[in-house]
Amino acid sequence: MRIAVVRETREGEARVALVPELVGRLTALGYDVDLEPGAGRRALITDEEYVDAGAGIDDEAVANADVVLSVQPLAPDAVRRLRVGAATISFLPTAQELSLVADLRDVGATAFAMELVPRISRAQAMDALSSQALVAGYRCAVVAAGMLRRFFPLNMTAAGTVPPAEVVVLGAGVAGLQAIATARRLGAVVKAYDVRPAAAEEIRSMGAQAIDLELPALEGAGGYAREMTQERAARQMELLAPYVAAADALITTAAVPGRTAPLLVSAAMVEAMRPGSVVVDLAAESGGNVEGVVAGEVVRIGNAQVWGGRNVAAQMPGPASRLYAQNVVNLVALMTADGVFAPDLDDEIVAGSCVTRGRRILHEPTRLLVEGPVP
Repeated sequence: MRIAVVRETREGEARVALVPELVGRLTALGYDVDLEPGAGRRALITDEEYVDAGAGIDDEAVANADVVLSVQPLAPDAVRRLRVGAATISFLPTAQELSLVADLRDVGATAFAMELVPRISRAQAMDALSSQALVAGYRCAVVAAGMLRRFFPLNMTAAGTVPPAEVVVLGAGVAGLQAIATARRLGAVVKAYDVRPAAAEEIRSMGAQAIDLELPALEGAGGYAREMTQERAARQMELLAPYVAAADALITTAAVPGRTAPLLVSAAMVEAMRPGSVVVDLAAESGGNVEGVVAGEVVRIGNAQVWGGRNVAAQMPGPASRLYAQNVVNLVALMTADGVFAPDLDDEIVAGSCVTRGRRILHEPTRLLVEGPVP
């Protein structure tokens, strides 16, 4: 059986779905591996490195493949070139890609979405959302440090003492905790807040101060926070306002896949920050945690520069690709039996991540959006 790796074409995407050091794991499972020419170039990986690892380079890799690996969803023209019954594995934000899901159904493709991998212990090695959030959280802290025109760490010199920067992080999931850890390594004083009660101990374990607003917890399914009422959101903003105003750098990371990011910080809260302050919003692409943020741009609100994250993990394509590729290879291994790609839909991980199969949309929320209720 043949596995193809796509050369990503979407704007800003520099990652690749497979790295040379993992080619051997796929060939050991019984697959022949081909890549489109230049698939790893933007991640600084040459075609020669893949060839040395045992892969082939083929312009027609997608058309000849039984399984197609990518980071972003396939382009419509690539979907039309798939073999009937071929499988695709990628990120596939179904609510934003309804026409593509319909195309995958119509060509008879079996499509798996990495963001739908269930958040269970057995699936941790396939959790691409977490691996990419790790990269994005690190990147956010580095961006904040680079934009802030002062030291992050305390400096004591013969000429005097320079106090450390004060950083506030909102959201303490994988990305938020990594942002906290990175800001702490750089020497900043960090305070952080999350609506989930379990997060407070995790924040403290990173050496940061957990902000306690004395509000009811909002623990939701799958480790994510529940949506809050307008009244709760307004009260939360009111209580967070003094922490935001005192921060040299504010990093926001609160997001739930497939839903609009919660608004945590109003423009008025940002306007109260000191001159030279920096705001980094990781959730800008899904609506933003900060009012007025623009994904992929730096805007000024009051005295603060506000950086809107856009495909942040792809800004560090080398490590992001290596982590994502490991997630994908682990998922392929789960669905391989005796050298054949044979996904078992009785398996919770396989069933949970499967969007289309046999000219049907199996992911029910997506099916309802594309096809409507069954008459």
